Amino acid sequence: MPLAVYPWHQAQWQQVLQHRAALPHALLFKGREGIGKFDFVRKLAQSLACLAPAAGAACGACQSCRWFSAGNHPDYREVMPETMRPAGVEQAQAEGRKPRLEIGVDEVRALQDFISLTANHPNGKTIVVYPAERLNMNAANALLKNLEEPPPSTRFMLVSHRPSYLPPTIISRCQQIALPTPQAAIAARWLSGQGIADPALSLAHTGNAPLAALALDDSEFWAQRKALLGALTGAQVDALALAERVREFPVGRLLGWLQRWTYDLLSSKSIGRVRYNLDFEQTLTTLAAPLHAANIARYHRALVRQQRSVNHPLNPRLFIEQLLLSYAALMRGESPAAEHAG
Repeated sequence: MPLAVYPWHQAQWQQVLQHRAALPHALLFKGREGIGKFDFVRKLAQSLACLAPAAGAACGACQSCRWFSAGNHPDYREVMPETMRPAGVEQAQAEGRKPRLEIGVDEVRALQDFISLTANHPNGKTIVVYPAERLNMNAANALLKNLEEPPPSTRFMLVSHRPSYLPPTIISRCQQIALPTPQAAIAARWLSGQGIADPALSLAHTGNAPLAALALDDSEFWAQRKALLGALTGAQVDALALAERVREFPVGRLLGWLQRWTYDLLSSKSIGRVRYNLDFEQTLTTLAAPLHAANIARYHRALVRQQRSVNHPLNPRLFIEQLLLSYAALMRGESPAAEHAG
């Protein structure tokens, strides 16, 4: 049976399959995180290597598809940060260091042996880079050389949540394919089929990204969120005490919660409704009432700017303290300076 993509990407899947024989050497798949872009690209790579594709999609049963299922297809490679590769995490632990969050130049250079090999399938070889915005500068430059002078029988598929973080030189050498976020009703129906009890809250909290919402089926996530947001509901916030309570929480997770919380404060202040924290709607309305919209917007923009450095803050504890001190200033009616949030 041909392998299917998620329901909300069917139109894009059919469009790509119609042109599978003439796909360019470099493709950039972009869209919101958690909507299934990586799965889409994997299925496309598998279909290109399949020995008996049905209507363009992989059959799932031939030798090539079995290699894909086993994770050892000779014509396929994935490039991603150490933190996303079990073997990379194990190697970092063996070396007594933290796994790298970025894609380094060594990972890109290691592709040269693979590129030099003859492909098993007439459709050639596929290299997937995910998430592409994690390429550091040296890695991006090394990849650019291959995109500028495409090696024979080799196709690059870049997958990005934030394509604006990529160098313009890389973007310009890729054909871009935008994968959409599904409509709320479609995503909620799919999540219900996966056993999620409250699809609406999970989807709201992830910007309607169903795979991200599915990943939130985690008691620790919801317990940590409740601990942080519960402490933000008072007009007086002891920022340093709260920072101590949440210092073991993932920094990226904390920043995301604060971004959504302040977005909802501004939304409640401006239009009388919230987008993300549906279970705190009344509380957010009460908190927003005495605040100045300009101050909320200033703090929220400062939080968004921290997204670039959240994966590698120089001092995570100080980073968290500064975020919360600035929030406490906002709650006191003060104008939080941008630098206080990072």
